[in-house]
Formats: sequence, C-alpha cells, structure tokens
Amino acid sequence: MISNKISNRLANSSMIRAMFEEGARLKKIYGADKVYDFSLGNPDPEPPAEVKAALRELANSKEPGMHLYMNNAGYTEVRETIAGKINRETGLQLTFNNVVMTVGAGGALNIVLKTLLNPDEEVIIFAPYFVEYTSYIDNHGGKAVIVNTDSRTFLPDPELLRSKITPNTKAILINTPNNPTGVVYGADILKAIANVLEEKGREYGHTIYIISDEPYRKLAYDVNIPNILTIYRNAIMIDCFSKSLSLPGERMGYIAANPEAEDIDTLMGGLIYCNRVLGYVNAPALFQKVIARTIDSTVDINIYKERRDLLYNGLTNLGYECVKPDGAFYLFPKSLIADDVEFKNRAVKYNLLIVPGSGFGCPGHFRLAYCVSLETIKNSLPAFEALAKEFK
Repeated sequence: MISNKISNRLANSSMIRAMFEEGARLKKIYGADKVYDFSLGNPDPEPPAEVKAALRELANSKEPGMHLYMNNAGYTEVRETIAGKINRETGLQLTFNNVVMTVGAGGALNIVLKTLLNPDEEVIIFAPYFVEYTSYIDNHGGKAVIVNTDSRTFLPDPELLRSKITPNTKAILINTPNNPTGVVYGADILKAIANVLEEKGREYGHTIYIISDEPYRKLAYDVNIPNILTIYRNAIMIDCFSKSLSLPGERMGYIAANPEAEDIDTLMGGLIYCNRVLGYVNAPALFQKVIARTIDSTVDINIYKERRDLLYNGLTNLGYECVKPDGAFYLFPKSLIADDVEFKNRAVKYNLLIVPGSGFGCPGHFRLAYCVSLETIKNSLPAFEALAKEFK
C-alpha cells in the first residue's frame, strides 16, 4: 500500500486534471468544437519562430559534448545570459553565480523550499493560490499558512500579513501575475510587504525570505511587472519559459537570487545541492542552449489580450462578476451559487469545463484558463448564458 499521506493527498487532489480528462471524454461524444474546455493552463500558441530555428540549428550541430553532464547549476554561459538580462532590466549586478537552471518553475519551488525549510517552519501563501503550493511546502516538512487577500481586488493586505507572521515564519510565497486571478502585485504592495518582513525579521532575529513565483511575468497587459529583486534584499525569484515562449512541455526554468541577500554564497550552494539530490540535477541541456539564444524572444502578448477582452466582456455582459486581470491567462469570476463545486457540476451539462475556486483556497469562484482559441471562447458564450439562466 502507498503511504497514508499520499493516499490522503490523492483523495483531495486537484480537480484541474480531472476536468481536463472529463473534457477529453466529452469531446469524443460531442466533438471538440462543441466542448468548451477552460480547465488547464496549457498555452496553445506555437513557440516563436526563432526558438524553433535555434532548436533545429543546435540539434544539427556537430559541436562535441552537447549532451554530456554539466555543472549542477546549469551551463555557465546560459546562467550568464539570464543574469545579464535581469541586470539590463533592473540595474542590479547579478552574475552567473546568482542563477540556477531548473526543471521548470515547479522544480525550482521545490529546490528553494528544500533549501530553506527546517521541520515545521512556516511559509505564508496568499489565497487564492496555485493548487500545488501546499503540497510543495509539505514535501519539505514545512507548514503552509494561508492568508486571504482582499475579496474585491485579490490583493494582499500587508497589515493582515503582519498579524500572521510568527517566530516560525521562514518565507512568504507570492505569485504575480497570479494564477488563478491574473492580478498583478504592484510596486506599492510589494514594498509594503517587504517593509513588514524587514520589521518582523528584526523582531524575531532571523531572515524572512520572499519567494516570488513568476512564470507569467512576460504575460502582462499594459502594466509594469516590478522585479522583486529590486525591492527586497532577501528575495528569491523563480521564472520559467513555459508561458513566455510557449514551451510548457520542455520544463525550462531558473532561480535567481539577489546578490545582496544574507549569506548569499551559502544560499546558492544549498540551491545547487538540492537541485541534485531532489533528482532534477538541472534543466535539459539542449533547451538551456536554446534559451540562451532566444532570451529576448516572447510570444505575442496580444494573442492573450484579445482572448481576455472577449471572454471578460462576454461574461460581465451576461451578469458574471469578475476582476479584470492584468496578466497571465486566467479569469476568476464569482460562481452564481455559493457551492462552487456544484456550480462546476452544473456547468458540465452545457459542456463547459471550469475549475472550482475552492481548489485554489477561494470558494465561491471558478477559474477559466483562456489559453484556448477565439472560436472556443465565442462558441462558449451561449453556454455561459444558458448556465446563468439556471440561477435567475
């Protein structure tokens, strides 16, 4: 038998994959064009042409040793390239020693948490949150402490955060642009959070880290995304190329730490060690080199902006309440009844695949991933209208 912990986790596991599998079943029955699957954040635009060109060129290269082991932190030249880009954007002075290549953002988060956490130390996360955060924290003996955000804006309240920090608080984990809301934390909010952590760190006599999970950093609409490394000294930034380059299946990510962080050499040594002992070792060799060649590329943000506007305007015109997202590719409307799981079940009758907000620590809402075609969004609106009529 498997462990009790994993057995319990399976029983309460994410509904996202379950809804995705339900969508596949329904498509076989009704046809793909009559099923409106908003369940999985799986970006559908093709990678930029320069990414494919770099991959072809590297795959055909006669350079010897391209597929051998490298430093456990990743290729030095790739880390130099990423550090250089961060420096150009921020004015900071990172070197390759401040960057570790990882197997996606999920791998990076587990590496950071394993490096930082002693048993029973606390990591604060803001609800709504990405569904796997609590499992990642539990993986490494930590305790997740959930702090609600403002119910109208989904922005954190620094004073509420202050009240939740204890002597056991080791870090806070933020996600901006946010999954599932698409909300962006502005510089004012981040500076207020940083000030609280500085104050409480002095009070308790130890560093409290900010871990900033930023896979959607390049998907922002008409707003600036502040870089946490410029705001808080003891910040660790996690990024990946799954969304910015439409490469989710390649699992390419990295960790970057502020070079002024406390005991930075020990921190980086711990990250590199955990990168190995967790079994990830480092990001795939070939795609590290692809990333280095295409570091300034990105998918066309207007593809997602057009979809956001169509879905947001369509739903709000039908009477759904929703915060308009400034980034990522998610909407997080209020469900039309308090029981968001029942609402999800009722939506399936109209071939609408949505994810209940309770899975993200925020009952009474539902998430829509609009990384689907414009045609799917247009065709779904009559189904959303029919669903809404059930509750009038």
